[in-house]
Amino acid sequence: MSHLRQLSTLDRLIVEAQRALTTTAGRSLAERRNPAESEVENAMDAASQRHAAGLMRINHTGEVCAQALYVGQATVARDEATRSQLLAAAQEETDHLAWCAQRLEELHSRPSLLNPLWYAGSYAIGFAAGLRGDGWNLGFVVETERQVEAHLEEHLQTLPSEDRRSRAILETMKADEARHADDAEQAGARVLPPPIPRIMALASSIMKTVAYRV
Repeated sequence: MSHLRQLSTLDRLIVEAQRALTTTAGRSLAERRNPAESEVENAMDAASQRHAAGLMRINHTGEVCAQALYVGQATVARDEATRSQLLAAAQEETDHLAWCAQRLEELHSRPSLLNPLWYAGSYAIGFAAGLRGDGWNLGFVVETERQVEAHLEEHLQTLPSEDRRSRAILETMKADEARHADDAEQAGARVLPPPIPRIMALASSIMKTVAYRV
């Protein structure tokens, strides 16, 4: 009887390197329909288009970071149910990544040039968070998603009113992020101690400022 081959440490490193390359430099494929498909492309002036592209670049970078965080956490998750939940959320984040990349192309713009750096840093943070145990692992998911949900709401407020396609994408992303946080809370997430959310918010603020332009 044949058995499934167990992955060696080298195999796992190759898989993770391929995942990182696909996320930061490849073309991610969405499993779900792009919510922008039903919206028409309205004309925007140059300033509005640049602003919309800057916001969507931030959101694309945020999805790169989310991929890395979830995969890093799943790598060291102790419970199979927690690992499965993290990887399922990561797949939905792949949808977001693909939608944001498509929208950037439509806006004649590009992703952040620093995405490999954002990915590496986020993977390290996710890996470290996962080492604390599944309760803290899930707590990190909750705090991450709540902060993302807040910044998406901010983007929806400042997005040019005529950019209906970007708005449709962000609204769907916001609903998904809220559900990820709710699921993590129900699965037994622990509340992170006060310094950590503040540090996370500071790191996010730096990323958003840089990614808007670079």
